[in-house]
Amino acid sequence: MFVKKLGTVMYATINGIFENGILLMLETPPTAKKSKVVITFMEELETLPKPTKRKLGGLEGKISIPDDFNEPLDDLKEYMF
Repeated sequence: MFVKKLGTVMYATINGIFENGILLMLETPPTAKKSKVVITFMEELETLPKPTKRKLGGLEGKISIPDDFNEPLDDLKEYMF
């Protein structure tokens, strides 16, 4: 169970199962008083396959950095001190 108090409102999360129109709570609620509730349905999704590992050096020869990469850009000269 997860409980959080925000201002004058207390939020509590409990586990349960909804099946054939019936809600079965798997945990005891933190109160027996009449309370507003919000029910969130969590659908189990199929697990995604793990991404394949990338080959190190796979882009070798396809990308190059120019020799003047670290030199100031002419377009920005007016902004530099």
